[in-house]
Amino acid sequence: MSPADQALSTLARIDYANALLADIGPAQDRTAEQWARVVMEDAPADRRQALTQGWSALGLQLGPARSAGFVLGWQVRHSTPDTVRLSAGATLGLRSELRFQRRQHTLLLACFIQLDDDKARAMWAQAESRHPQVMYQLLEQAIARTASAGNVV
Repeated sequence: MSPADQALSTLARIDYANALLADIGPAQDRTAEQWARVVMEDAPADRRQALTQGWSALGLQLGPARSAGFVLGWQVRHSTPDTVRLSAGATLGLRSELRFQRRQHTLLLACFIQLDDDKARAMWAQAESRHPQVMYQLLEQAIARTASAGNVV
């Protein structure tokens, strides 16, 4: 992830960052926020439940699951057609932001995490190794769902 990408985070400090860039082909008619909703809210129910349980276990403070100002509990902090920044507050010392950025034929999904204390670092250490794979699967499955929907007559 480039320093320019990291500079877009509003966290006081970035202790963990991960980003994926996926080819979305001709599906440029969706805004970044719409893509965030496809990736997170349109995931299968069991995946959504696992995500929200995992985030809650990490101490992330989530809002309503489906609301104009939230994407699966993450608050929409900034939204333009090309970029949306989501955040989840901390109840246990772990703060996080997600950024979806629509680029020409690609979608960037970036995650930034700030760990405020030893308890947060210990919790994150248990989840960190699975995190990139979960991000990859969410993005891959969303793109597959979108491609399938586009082929329906």
